[in-house]
Amino acid sequence: MSASDIIFLIVAVVTVGSAAIVVLSRSLIYSAFSLLFTFFGVAIIYVYLGADFLAGTQVLIYVGGILVLLLFGVMLTHRLYSLNLRTETFQVIPGFLIALAVFISLALVSTRTNWHVVADKPLVPTTDTIGTLFLTEYLLPFEIASILLLVALIGAAMLVRRRADI
Repeated sequence: MSASDIIFLIVAVVTVGSAAIVVLSRSLIYSAFSLLFTFFGVAIIYVYLGADFLAGTQVLIYVGGILVLLLFGVMLTHRLYSLNLRTETFQVIPGFLIALAVFISLALVSTRTNWHVVADKPLVPTTDTIGTLFLTEYLLPFEIASILLLVALIGAAMLVRRRADI
């Protein structure tokens, strides 16, 4: 095994382990910080796949936006420290059986599939290709999406303003 394979395995184990902590932890703070490691692990896996744009997007949007917002919300809310997050109907056995069935089906599919292996290509940045396609072939859908997001932003601002006036 090469050094790249060892690093990938370490990143994969940390990512899956931190995702398990997110699901199994009883503390909301531990879950949120474990989600940080999960998001970073996914970004590193994107880098290994040669998807640098997706890796940057993962870090900017999920780690930089959503996770920081979640952490601020948890830390600034004082009532969550006395809240018991344990549920009465904790379905361990059915959940384990479903997870085992999904794992077995994915393992069977991945081992029995005749994967087409291509020759290694040099890693090149994908942002140039994405930018060129956005401004040439996909210009109309890109502009429609930006107008739709602008309308949603204006609508959200109007809803907030109306509720504040009431």
